Amino acid sequence: MIIPWQDLEQDTLLNIIESFVLREGTDYGFAEKTLAEKVDDVSKQLQQGKIVIIWSELHETIDLKQANELV
Repeated sequence: MIIPWQDLEQDTLLNIIESFVLREGTDYGFAEKTLAEKVDDVSKQLQQGKIVIIWSELHETIDLKQANELV
């Protein structure tokens, strides 16, 4: 199920984004970025509709996915 980011409280959204960017193995390219920069990048991608928040009822997990992967 896609969760509209606009429907989440700001703190909840921030926690989801921070959890995502802090996952081990997440690749951000050649240049190191700060946590704040990574969070800002993901926030912008959410606002632009490039990524979406997905809730798995089966696994009771939340994740961020590329919007074009869901087509």
